[in-house]
Amino acid sequence: MDSVVQYITDESIKLWDRRDRRTDGWLLTESPLTPVVICLTYLIGVKILGPKLMQNRPAYELRGVLMVYNAFQILFNGWMFYHICRLTWFNGYSFICQPVDYSDNEDALQLIKMGYCFYISKFIDFLDTVFFIMRKKNNQITFLHVFHHASIPLTVWIVFRYIPGGQATFLPTFNSLVHFVMYFYYLMAAMGPQFQKYLWWKKYLTVFQMVQFFLVGLHGLQLLFIECDFPTAFSWYALVQTVFFFNLFKNFHSSAYKQKQINNNNNNISKKIK
Repeated sequence: MDSVVQYITDESIKLWDRRDRRTDGWLLTESPLTPVVICLTYLIGVKILGPKLMQNRPAYELRGVLMVYNAFQILFNGWMFYHICRLTWFNGYSFICQPVDYSDNEDALQLIKMGYCFYISKFIDFLDTVFFIMRKKNNQITFLHVFHHASIPLTVWIVFRYIPGGQATFLPTFNSLVHFVMYFYYLMAAMGPQFQKYLWWKKYLTVFQMVQFFLVGLHGLQLLFIECDFPTAFSWYALVQTVFFFNLFKNFHSSAYKQKQINNNNNNISKKIK
């Protein structure tokens, strides 16, 4: 048993020694325990503390708060998307094989800052769930929603501490674009009933997210068949995670669409009876 513990300890030290030392000392990034503890706190708050605090309280409307929050998310994600593209895909990055630049090149250092902003944004996204709880929109707090929010920060931490750039840039690029569109929808929804007629494209949000996971998975899959100076282990990790999330979103989309079809059919039957 002692030898097993010693082996795990030694391998953990070796793994930690391979981190990108340019990001040492950055807030909330010094240990993988940091995102783990934050995410566990989020889970406790979502599943236990939040519902308990709201149990005997009326639902809050939060219309103004939601409009400000969604507007901020639109600007923040749009800003990240622009700068990530400027530093990578519009700056000669290859979609096929792009190793990480570990130098002190100005563009590489700016990209690290964008990666850090993306990492912090995953914690800001927790407010989505907080607002659901405060508004008593418990039907929105699905397993998919909670698991997605609670698991992504650790993945982004791994990318930020070990491979902040190169092939790994594809995820924050596409994800920030998805969030830009998603929060634009949420902003319109928060502006009142008069905007409901412009929200016909709601069902395509889930499809857009599924496209994201498909493309990110495909982008990582190619590295298993070509020579590229990029960690194969992370390619496998990203592939498994994207396949898992793709199926979760696919099941959510299918069940939501089927339920809507059932409701529409029931309404049509009721109208015919009348």
